[in-house]
Amino acid sequence: MTNNLNGAVARLSRFLRVLFLNRAERKFLRAARASGQFDPVFYKGAYPAIHSWFHMVPLRHYIVYGEKRGYRPNPDFSPSAYLRYNPDVADIGMSPFYHYVVGGHKEARVTKEMPKVEELPQVARGVLRFDADRPRARFALVAHVYYPEIWPEFAERIGQLPIDADLFVTLTYRGKESDDLAKEIQAQFPAATVLPVVNRGRDILPFMTLVNAGALDGYDAVAKIHTKKSPHREDGDHWRQHLIDGILPQQGLEPLLDAFLADRDSAFWVADGQHYTGTEWWGSNFEITQHLMRRLEIEVDWDNLSFPAGSIYWMKPLMVGLLKAMRLEEDNFDIELAQVDGTIAHALERAMGYLAMTADQRVVQTSELAAAGGTPALSLPRPGFTSAFYLPQFHPIAENDAWWGKGFTEWRGVVGARSLFDGHTQPLLPSDLGFYDLRVTEVMGQQAALARDAGIDAFCVYHYWFDGRRVLEQPLDRLLTRPEIDFPFYLCWANESWRRNWDGLSGEVLLDQTYATGFEQKLVTDSLPYMRDPRYSRPDGTRPRFMIYRPEDMPDPAGSVARMRAAWRAAGIGEVELGAVCFHVEGENPVADDIFDFWVEMPPHGIVTLNDYLYGGPDGNQLDRDVRGGFEGLVYDYNRVIENAIDPKYVSNLPENTICGAMPSWDNTARRGARAHMAYGANPARFGVWLRHLAETRLQRSYRGELFLNAWNEWAEKAVLEPSVTYGDLYLQVLRDHIADPAAADRVAAPGAPALAERA
Repeated sequence: MTNNLNGAVARLSRFLRVLFLNRAERKFLRAARASGQFDPVFYKGAYPAIHSWFHMVPLRHYIVYGEKRGYRPNPDFSPSAYLRYNPDVADIGMSPFYHYVVGGHKEARVTKEMPKVEELPQVARGVLRFDADRPRARFALVAHVYYPEIWPEFAERIGQLPIDADLFVTLTYRGKESDDLAKEIQAQFPAATVLPVVNRGRDILPFMTLVNAGALDGYDAVAKIHTKKSPHREDGDHWRQHLIDGILPQQGLEPLLDAFLADRDSAFWVADGQHYTGTEWWGSNFEITQHLMRRLEIEVDWDNLSFPAGSIYWMKPLMVGLLKAMRLEEDNFDIELAQVDGTIAHALERAMGYLAMTADQRVVQTSELAAAGGTPALSLPRPGFTSAFYLPQFHPIAENDAWWGKGFTEWRGVVGARSLFDGHTQPLLPSDLGFYDLRVTEVMGQQAALARDAGIDAFCVYHYWFDGRRVLEQPLDRLLTRPEIDFPFYLCWANESWRRNWDGLSGEVLLDQTYATGFEQKLVTDSLPYMRDPRYSRPDGTRPRFMIYRPEDMPDPAGSVARMRAAWRAAGIGEVELGAVCFHVEGENPVADDIFDFWVEMPPHGIVTLNDYLYGGPDGNQLDRDVRGGFEGLVYDYNRVIENAIDPKYVSNLPENTICGAMPSWDNTARRGARAHMAYGANPARFGVWLRHLAETRLQRSYRGELFLNAWNEWAEKAVLEPSVTYGDLYLQVLRDHIADPAAADRVAAPGAPALAERA
């Protein structure tokens, strides 16, 4: 009769063996514990075949059984390699790891196989570009091939996919071998993009190369796989197949993808067991991850780690966009020396989880999607009408020439802004529209097209009028002569004095705002050519809209409003929908809420509290890093501002007829330099969180279900929705996801509001 080696009795016997060590093994145990060189998390993860009983005593298991089987006590120690490179240890028959912990580490002994230095040919480095308007499939699949022998396995799987997906294959370049494989792949998949890459950054840099080039823009979701072998794991092939089977199953892929896309809370989809949580998975990657995340003004919390492990997953477009915004190039990645931890590539793996958490999203596993069964999330309300403040600057005028130097526009400050601390994303520079001049009216048509596609219905354009004197009027006046350019707009009288410090409240007055008797009639007369233009917006379908920035500054707000309404009626305009901004500083002349048809919330005005300051507030420097350049300004937490925006106490103090607002960011470093005020922590993902919170808590109580955005193009205040070098059009993508609704099926009702196509 033979013994059952896997039976309960045998397993119990082996477990008791590790509990009762002999004298030499106990000395080994004490030395290993004292050294801190044994990594129990790695050991349990690298060798999943070990029975769960031994997970309670992994070091004991290693001493008795693991080392004899060639297992590694940590990612950087190979028992067989230690003996091979240190023959004196082999000669005395001593345990390799015991020798290392008692003395070998002090002698800097070699602990693992020395990496093979492959003399690989150089890769031809052309500029990689993809046509943004090219036809696309619904999905993209990216496969990185480091081990060419695994490609047939990939080819079979890819060839059986039931979904419409564009294929991108990156090959670690090995000369003729890679050239031949590229031809083979192209023959198998003629529409595939095959790209040779350098052996650097594992599978991450090749993926980032495609991301940075825009190859993965515009897809509903992107799948990423690679020829994973994981030499430090004895089950490397099985692990790879498990990871790929999890996200590209041979049966049931389509309903799982539908469930993934329907789940607004999910950012990554991984195989079961590949969502890692817990600080034990940080390894030596915390500081590098922290540095990476600050590129997006995201702070890393040591006590909160969650990420998709294995680097094989599906990801949503927002995650692709955030990766692109990190702008990681080849030079950022470590040279490959067979590292198993502590590189940019390893840190970026952990960073993926922070990208998801920043968007208030999560990593979801296959079984979770299957359990969800594709149940669609409840639809959130969308605005009935969305406006964005618009700055008609960006062209020279005589006044600015005199005050700031000939040829001055906002762009001069924008390009001169400098980062003042680690993670301060300055300068923010334009991309798609470039450094435009708004005297070129075609630019306004391009802006409107971008805005319309993202769900914005009209621009609220600042109207600079000083008792009959107009400034910055050229863009709109030229628009009136170009009826073919579709630019929906209405006016906001920016009735504050221009001052040298740019805040309208203090400093040398450059252009004073006065209110001479009869100013109301003159202002109304000046507004008439714009209101009579068919592009002038009537959000309720009937009344043209007009806003006043600082109504409290008028000597007689109620009387002035009444006289303006009468003047518009007398001019044949009829009733005007009149609104005002909820400003953060009370003027000399209080205004009753019911004087105006509506009020507009304009973050950050009135929404930042003393508790929100990270620098310059009552608690001093809370940034946990140095601030450069003699900074004397204020830094507050963008994320706290989001919380304030939905705080019932704050909301209860707003006029009942208020349009709720949001800002993509705020930072006037370009104007005020070392005295700037800024919101830290702003990025497209957090902006999306703000929009979602408004939809969940405030939009239905907002005036006529409307939303107001501050702003479209305040570049010198970094309150910008237009495409930028840093974020591309990601802010617009986020906005589109939250407010645009071509079917208009779930928009908050705006009685009488015409469809966008009818507003011309």
